[in-house]
Amino acid sequence: MTSHDCREAGLTAPVAAGTAAEAATGDAAFLRALLDAEAALVRALARTGRAPASAAEAVDLAVADGSGFDTRSLALRARSGGNPVIPLVADLTARVREVDPAAAEFVHQGATSQDIMDTAWMLVAARTRTPLLADLDATADALARLAARHRDTVMVARTLTQHAVPTTFGLKAAGWRALVLDARDRIASVRLPAQLGGAAGTLAAFTNDPGDPGDPSDAGDAAGGVRTGDPGGPRAVQESGGLGLHVVAAYARALGLAEPALPWHVLRTPVADLGAALAFTAAALGKIAEDVLTLSRTEIAELAEGTGGGSSAMPHKANPVGATLIAATARQVPALASVLASSLAAADERPPGAWHAEWLPLRDALRLTGGAASAARTLVAGLRVDTERMRANLATTGGLVATERLVAAFAPLLGRGEARAAVERVAARVTAGAATLVGAIEEEPALKGRYDAARRAELADPAQYIGATGALVDRALGRRAAQIDQEGATA
Repeated sequence: MTSHDCREAGLTAPVAAGTAAEAATGDAAFLRALLDAEAALVRALARTGRAPASAAEAVDLAVADGSGFDTRSLALRARSGGNPVIPLVADLTARVREVDPAAAEFVHQGATSQDIMDTAWMLVAARTRTPLLADLDATADALARLAARHRDTVMVARTLTQHAVPTTFGLKAAGWRALVLDARDRIASVRLPAQLGGAAGTLAAFTNDPGDPGDPSDAGDAAGGVRTGDPGGPRAVQESGGLGLHVVAAYARALGLAEPALPWHVLRTPVADLGAALAFTAAALGKIAEDVLTLSRTEIAELAEGTGGGSSAMPHKANPVGATLIAATARQVPALASVLASSLAAADERPPGAWHAEWLPLRDALRLTGGAASAARTLVAGLRVDTERMRANLATTGGLVATERLVAAFAPLLGRGEARAAVERVAARVTAGAATLVGAIEEEPALKGRYDAARRAELADPAQYIGATGALVDRALGRRAAQIDQEGATA
């Protein structure tokens, strides 16, 4: 094994190991995206009359299986120019020359390295998004079933780590689902545009030189009927955008990406938006994971993962590994997204460092979030719910989770201040083990005889104080994922 294999092996990112997200973000996948971007450029040139169809065919043939391009060699040679596109273009040109010498001159024509890199990242994002959305959809579906099944399963709510008031597990699961749908909608709506602007984003290299007698392939017709050789040609070409805008449109269509309104080489909205959506998704899944980690503690044991992980030292353990890995992702991706957001402050027409700083954070954010979504799908589908333990834990404080209700019940009779003081005295006796909640109510002078025995028992029953949980669950389950047109989301 050589040292450069370690990152690709996934030893430090088990949440993504073996997942579709890992495959879609690996070096081989990124190389594939770079080659697809280069091939699409030549196809766009051919469709707009700037290259012969034979050139596009030759490039397509040269990149067909992606073999013969050494990712390690490209990485090492990238050090001299600062990015892997420079050595890739050299290798690709040589390969195309072997297929069709005349076609070689059209490789990378008019583009700059950032055009290809940025477009490749959008392709990688699009290819990662498909399985990511599928996992989020499956997770939301499983949570809907869980919420419906446990719509009225009473459990204790915990605030600031302590028992608070009764709630239902159905409401908790419905809340998890709402977050998943929020994340799903954000990921689906992120716009993923192609990038093509040339050396400084002007598209100058794709607009015929006004002094040129013209392209014999009648490129002017492709540009909306404007010929550079026509009278007034230079101004008409400049004002219409000339052939450049048509090349961009053809390029985006060839890749299945959005057509950008402007070259975005220093307008990093697509990357920042993608980072923000990934950060939200990772954190939303992290909320589920944190709840599972808490509720699966030995002393709580209300939930358990379907298949717990083992320990290298303690044979009895079944660790909540899925939730652990998701929680770890939730702590990493927001930090990665902050790097992507900071690159919005990009200098000049190509920033030294800000653009380069995006690459690893973007890759890791896609990979980790995709892995967490896959893990969440498995976690939720196999989650075991112990309703008996929920009931037992609800009774741990001897009914004190109902004290809010007691204050509300006695306030009309005593005034709110006196009712609260009386209930605090009742709670102190129950906490000290001096009485049950019902007994302490009867023994408290301010409350004694205020209600009959049946009413006192009803007031002390946590299951009778779950508010509108059922209606809230029903409302939450009525929500569906936004039907975002994927083509529209990237257009």
